[in-house]
Amino acid sequence: MAGEVVAHAAEAAHHGVDLVPVVALLAAGAIAVPIFRRIGLGSVLGYLAAGLLLGPSGTGLISDPASVLAAAELGVVLFLFIIGLEMEPSRLWALRKQIFGLGIIQVATCGALLTGIGVLLGFAPVVAFVFGMGFVLTSTAIVMQILGERGEMSTEGGQKMVSILLLEDLAIVPLLAVVSLLAPSTDDVSMLTRLVSLGIAVGAILLLIFLGRRIMNPFFSLLAQARVREVMTAAALLVVLGAALLFQVSGLSMAMGAFLAGVLLSTSAFKHQLEADVEPFRGLLLGLFFLAVGMSLDLAVVVDSWQIIALSVVAYMLVKAAAIYVIARLMRSGHGEALERAVLMGQGGEFAFVLYTTAAASGLIDAPTNAIFTATVIISMVLTPFTIIGMRYLMPRAVESMDGVEPADDLSAKVLIIGFGRFGQIVSQPLLALHHTVSIIDNDTDMIRAAAQIGFKVYYGDGTRLDILRAAGAATADLILVCTDKREQTTRIVELLRDEFPLARVMARAFDRSHGIELMRHGVDFQIRETFESALQFGSEAVTLLGATDEEAAEVLEGVRGRDRQRFERQLAGEDWRNLSQLLISNAQDQAREGGVSVSEESAEAAASQSARPAQTS
Repeated sequence: MAGEVVAHAAEAAHHGVDLVPVVALLAAGAIAVPIFRRIGLGSVLGYLAAGLLLGPSGTGLISDPASVLAAAELGVVLFLFIIGLEMEPSRLWALRKQIFGLGIIQVATCGALLTGIGVLLGFAPVVAFVFGMGFVLTSTAIVMQILGERGEMSTEGGQKMVSILLLEDLAIVPLLAVVSLLAPSTDDVSMLTRLVSLGIAVGAILLLIFLGRRIMNPFFSLLAQARVREVMTAAALLVVLGAALLFQVSGLSMAMGAFLAGVLLSTSAFKHQLEADVEPFRGLLLGLFFLAVGMSLDLAVVVDSWQIIALSVVAYMLVKAAAIYVIARLMRSGHGEALERAVLMGQGGEFAFVLYTTAAASGLIDAPTNAIFTATVIISMVLTPFTIIGMRYLMPRAVESMDGVEPADDLSAKVLIIGFGRFGQIVSQPLLALHHTVSIIDNDTDMIRAAAQIGFKVYYGDGTRLDILRAAGAATADLILVCTDKREQTTRIVELLRDEFPLARVMARAFDRSHGIELMRHGVDFQIRETFESALQFGSEAVTLLGATDEEAAEVLEGVRGRDRQRFERQLAGEDWRNLSQLLISNAQDQAREGGVSVSEESAEAAASQSARPAQTS
C-alpha cells in the first residue's frame, strides 16, 4: 500500500508539485505532537515517533530522509538565532566563566571517558575518539526545546546548560579540523593551507561583527520606512541565513553564525520585530528537524547490529550522565540541579551527524560503522524524553530553607492577617498607619525574608491548619483578614475560622463572584473580589479620558456598585439567575438612559443574562 502511495506521488511530481510528502509531514506533526504531549511524553518524542513512521523503516512515504534533514537543519540555525537575540553581549560576557570554564571541563572530561569506552567496545583508538567526541555534542535542539517548554531557560540551572551547549556548538569547529588531520590521505596538506583556512574563519567572524555593528541597524531602519511587513520578514531571514552561509563557506558552523548574528542584534531596536518574524519559521523547521531525525533511524541497521548499538547506547548515556553529574557536584551545584543536567544532556546530538559524515567522507570510518554511530545517537535522542520521565521519581523534594524565618507561636494581636502577598501588603498599611496591633502569617519563606528587609515582621505558618491558627492568635483576635490568593485555600481557612472561632469577625479576599457568594454563605463578615474595585477605578479613568466630568464618573461608578450589590444580594439569597432577568433588563436600560443612549430590550436582555450568571468571574 505504501509503495502504491509513493508511486502515485512520483507520478504526480511529473505534473506539478508533489504535495504528498508535505501533507504527510504536516499531518504527522499536527497529530502526533498533541497526542504525545497529552500523555506526558513531550513534543520532541512525538516528532521522532512520527518521523520513524513516515521514514523508510516505517510506511516509506519519505524515501530520502537525508534531504529532509539537510533542509531541516535550518530549524536549528533559526533556533540559535533567537537564542542569540536573548543573549545581549553584556549577558554573554557574564556567562564567560560557565561557557569557557564549565563547558570546556565537561566536553574534555566526557570526551576522554567516552573515547575510553569506545576502545573497550573494540573500536580502534582513532575511531573511538570520533565516536566519543560526536556523542559528547549534546542535542541543542532537544535541550533548548525542553527548557523552553518548562520555562527554565532563564533559571540558574538553565543558564549553565545553555552555556555548555554554546561551548559544544563551538567545539564542532576544532573537532572537524582534528578529523581532517587524522584522516588518511596521500596528499600532504601544507601548513600554509591550514593557516589560510584559519585566516578565512577568523575573517568571517570579523566580517559578521562589522556588518552587525555598522550595517544591519541602518539596513533595517531603511526597510522599516517602507512599512511592508513581508519585506521585514524577508530581511530577517536574509540576515539569519546569510550569516549561516558566511560561516558555512568559511568552514565554521552555520548555527554559530546565526547565533552570533542574533547576539549582534540583541541590543537593536528591531530585536522584537526580528524575533516575531523568525519565530514561525523556527517552530516549523525545528519540528521538521525532529521528524527528519526519526526518519533517519534505519531499523535494518539496528536489527543487524543490535547488540553493539544497545551496548553503546547504554554505556555512552550512563557514562556521560555520570560524568556530568559528578562535574556539576564538584562545581557546587545541588543534587537536583546536577541530576537534571545529567539527564537532559546525557544524549548525543545533531552535530554528531556532521562529525560522523565528515569522518566517513575522509575515510576514517566506513559506511557500516557510520550507520552504527548514527543509530546510537538517534536512539539516545529518542530515549531522552523517557529518561526525563524517570528522573521525576529520583528528584529530591524541594525543602524550603527556614533561615531568617520564625514560625508562628503564641501570637496575640488585635488583627490577624493570613497571607502577605500583594493584596495583604496593601491591606496592612492602613491598619499599621492607625497603630493597630497586627500579626501576619504566610507560608512563603522567600516572601517572609523579603518582607523582613523592608521592615515587616511576618511569621511562617499555613493558615489551613487549625494548630497554626491557634498559635497565630486566631482565638483572641478581634478581626481576621484572609488575604490568600488561592480560592480553595481561602475557603478552607474561612471554614476553619467559622467552625473553631465563631466569635471572630472575618474578612476575606474573594477570587470572583461565585467565590464571594460561597464565602458569604460560610459566614464571613465582608468579602471583596480581588479585581473589582481596581477594575471600577480603571473604568472611571477611561470615561474621564473620553470626556466625562469627575462628578459624572463618580455617579456612574456608584451606579455600577449599586446594581452589582443588588444582584449579588439576590444571588446570595439563592434566587436563580434567570429570575433576575427582568430586573437587570430594567437596570441596564435605566443606566443607558442616564447616559443618553438608547438600548433595545433585546440588547439589554443579552447583557443582563450574561451579568446575572453566577459563574462569571467579575
